Amino acid sequence: MDYLLQTIVLGVIEGITEFLPISSTGHLLIAEHWLGQRSELFNVSIQAGAILAVVLIYWQRMWNLLLGVSVPAHRDYLMKLLLSFLITVVGGFIAKQLGLELPETVAPVAWALIIGGGVIFLVERYVTHHQVIEQVTWKVAVVVGLGQIIAAVFPGTSRSAATIFAAMLAGLTSRPAATEFAFLVGIPTMFAATGYELLKVIKNDQVMNEDWSALTVGFVVSAVVAFVAVKWLLRYIQSHQFIVFAWYRLVLGAVLLIAL
Repeated sequence: MDYLLQTIVLGVIEGITEFLPISSTGHLLIAEHWLGQRSELFNVSIQAGAILAVVLIYWQRMWNLLLGVSVPAHRDYLMKLLLSFLITVVGGFIAKQLGLELPETVAPVAWALIIGGGVIFLVERYVTHHQVIEQVTWKVAVVVGLGQIIAAVFPGTSRSAATIFAAMLAGLTSRPAATEFAFLVGIPTMFAATGYELLKVIKNDQVMNEDWSALTVGFVVSAVVAFVAVKWLLRYIQSHQFIVFAWYRLVLGAVLLIAL
C-alpha cells in the first residue's frame, strides 16, 4: 500500500476510535502490524488532531467556563477538570519512571478489549438501576484522572472508555455529562502528551528524521474524521446505551485471539 495512503488510513482509524470507547491505541497497534510502525510522535500527534476536533465542538462550552470563572459552579467545574489533569500528569510521570510502557503485541490489546467489553455491560447495568445524576463530584474528578493513567499503561483499554465509565461508576450516571467531562479532561492531557513527545524529538536531534509531511496529513485527517465521529457519538448517547461498543470490543478481541 502506498505510504501516503497508509498515513491516511491511520488518520482515519485514529479519528474514528479516539473518542469511541473501543481504544484508538489498540487499533493503531493492530493496524501498524500490517501498515508498518510509525514514530511515537506521529501516533501522539494524530491523537492531538482528534483532540482538536473536540476543541472545535466544545469551544463554546469552554469559552463560557473561562469567561464565567467568577461563577461558583463554573469555577468548581474547572477546578475538577484541573484535578483530573494533574492526577494524570503525576501518574503518567511515575509510570514513565517505573518504565511502564505500552507493549507492542496484539495479545494484550485483545484481552483488554474483551475485559473492557465486559466492564461496559456491568457499568450499563449499574447505571440503569440508579438515578440519573449530572453533577460532577470531586470523587468523579479523581477516578477520571486515574482512568486516564490506566488507559496510558494498558493498550486496548481506551482512554475515553476508562474515563467515561469510571465517571459513571463514581456517580456521574448521566451518559452525556460523563462523556463531556471525560472529553474535556482529554484536551489538555493529549496536547501535553504531544508537546512532551515533540520536546523529546528536539532534544534528541531527531527533527530532521521525522516525516513531517506524513505527520501533518495524519493530523488533519484524524481531526476531520474525529469531528464527525464525536458529533455522531454525542447524538447517539442522548437516547442509547454504550452496549453496542461492548459487543464490538468482545467480537474484535475474540477475533484477534483466534488469529494469533
